[in-house]
Amino acid sequence: MASEEELFASVDALLNEEPHLPPPAERARLREAAGITQARLATALKTTTQSVKNWENGRSEPKSPRLDAYQRLLNGWAAKYPAHGAPAVTPAPAPALNPEPVAETFTGPAVPEAPAVVEVPVVQAEPATSHRPAKKHSAPVADSRFPHGPLAVLDGDGSAYGVGGIVLDCPATTVVELVEWTLRESGLGAAKLNRYGKDSDPLIVLTAAAAVKLGLPERLEGHEQRRSLRLPEDHPVVKEVAKAKWQLTQRGFGPWARIYRKAQGRERQCVQLAILSWDALDERSWPGVADLEAADIARVLGVYATRVITPRGSTAVSGLELMTALRPPTKAVQDPQTGNWVSGYNAGSLGTEPMDPAPPEATPEHPVVVNSGWSGGFLNEEAYQWVRSVETLSDEECVLPFAVGLDLNTAFLAAAARLVVGLSAPDHFHAPAFNPKIPGSWLVDLSHIELDPRLPSPFTPDGSRPTGPAWYQTHTVAYAQELGYDVHPIEAYLRRETGAYLDPWHDRLKTAYVDTLADLGVTKDLDDRQFLAAMEQHKQIDPALTAVLGAIKATVKGGVGKLRERPQGKSYKAGERWPALERPTWRPDIRAAVISKARVNMHRKLNNMVKMTGLFPLAVLSDCVVYPSPGESPLDFLPYATSGKPQPGGFRLGTTPGLAKLEGVQSMLWAVDLMEKGLNPARHIKGGDAVLDEGE
Repeated sequence: MASEEELFASVDALLNEEPHLPPPAERARLREAAGITQARLATALKTTTQSVKNWENGRSEPKSPRLDAYQRLLNGWAAKYPAHGAPAVTPAPAPALNPEPVAETFTGPAVPEAPAVVEVPVVQAEPATSHRPAKKHSAPVADSRFPHGPLAVLDGDGSAYGVGGIVLDCPATTVVELVEWTLRESGLGAAKLNRYGKDSDPLIVLTAAAAVKLGLPERLEGHEQRRSLRLPEDHPVVKEVAKAKWQLTQRGFGPWARIYRKAQGRERQCVQLAILSWDALDERSWPGVADLEAADIARVLGVYATRVITPRGSTAVSGLELMTALRPPTKAVQDPQTGNWVSGYNAGSLGTEPMDPAPPEATPEHPVVVNSGWSGGFLNEEAYQWVRSVETLSDEECVLPFAVGLDLNTAFLAAAARLVVGLSAPDHFHAPAFNPKIPGSWLVDLSHIELDPRLPSPFTPDGSRPTGPAWYQTHTVAYAQELGYDVHPIEAYLRRETGAYLDPWHDRLKTAYVDTLADLGVTKDLDDRQFLAAMEQHKQIDPALTAVLGAIKATVKGGVGKLRERPQGKSYKAGERWPALERPTWRPDIRAAVISKARVNMHRKLNNMVKMTGLFPLAVLSDCVVYPSPGESPLDFLPYATSGKPQPGGFRLGTTPGLAKLEGVQSMLWAVDLMEKGLNPARHIKGGDAVLDEGE
């Protein structure tokens, strides 16, 4: 039987509960019975008319002390204007949908109070013109801790546009108030992507008007690159943040500012800001997005956040962050001696500590090179930039009327699939026997290998024949063996612990890419002619989703590029450590493995095309190859069986990463003219596409 003390404690808990309001319809009935407009009620309660509308349609609830005043008013009206028949009974509060501990993102209750919300019908989660097949994937279950999605775009009038068409009423007039509103009231955030990971911090994107309202300059100006600009430490907003006991990361208050306090146990207190007028959304990765209306920006970023990750910086930064989110460095393990749960290494991850590369895997300015005096050469595993010599063109090729570019869909993403990379530090070996299953860097002489000059060499980025011993990643040396040549390494730096670190990264980005293409009408079930027709039209179907598709591709290239981020700033001196070296994801050997495999995959297809069709390429740039063609379609020269199905081994059309799509059609004379000038036709077809950007 319960004691008196326990009973009194239970009663006190009930007394301390917040008051319960009548149902939304009853609130509206009482106000109308009293002859009070929504605007007049909003004035009396010092809030907005939209907030009153939301209370009366059940989309949000007021918060104390406004809650107490509102209930007092409703109780008074209820006494004056009772409902016909039996009085309405105030319902008991619904049980929590998710009885989990306090959400990491919030400083308040586990399920935060919902702020004002209103539907915006024109912003849809999926376009009305979507061609996606019915229910290919189950829709993710919404996390009750984050009822309003991962992010919001804040405009100057206090409207914060979220995913799915919601609009939150944000009363903040300072950056500190915005941070506290986001954590305590907004209901923004996203659940972790791995059971051992962390929830995604909420993202608030500021329009120019919102930035000015919060005391920020509309633009950041200076002589440095825009991405390097920061507010000075004596700026009033920076001082205001510090005075309120909030902190900024080492990036400072720039286009992507992260504001946080140290976590209290498992409770995270961190908000990510992105400032549109400070070029937070790079035009190369997010073409045209910064110029959209706030609601449309929210839709674009919301789809990206749902399918990839909540943006935490540029697409390159987000690509790198996604790796860690899917392969967290630690997990909870039980100490066998004490029985306590402690943080331990998560198998298959890169761990928590940075790891120095082997000297040939580093960059010339890296401390392991400068401090050791290393002069033994470096890995040169880069994407193709090759143009065929005009002297090797035959008369038959020269009279073909067209040059057609084939662009491999996310070729570097395809290379990341089932890619075994090193997880431990490199060990040095002299004259080792080559093993294609061991990731690492090998010093090998491949200059004796003579291949058809009408194809690029698979061993060098510029396609030229090696001239002597050089360092190569495992996949490059293995391909020499595949072509039938003996290899005898002189020395090597190899890693004993290995794993397919990038597999979950590949899987998530592949699904995001294929699903977004499907939403644009380019699905897996199309035959080649239908595929080309769909690719011709897909950018006109939904510009917002087209922007998401571009951002996904930029995330792949940028994420791989950031694995070897170089030092930035004019003040840097060779031999000094730079910030990127302090993270476990600074791994130039993994970047080299991805690029080596992608380049080998490209050469294998080029070689198979020769065997099946007798065709040789004119040029290769990164993931685009240009072929002479009798017609303006790749269907005029790609290999097909008598059944009409594509021949395996060569280039094939399709949506899957690694398969090709039509990139551009030009005349053969135009291509030959460029080649005679030493220019790459693929670069002009692709418009100077950036390759594996190492910056932000």
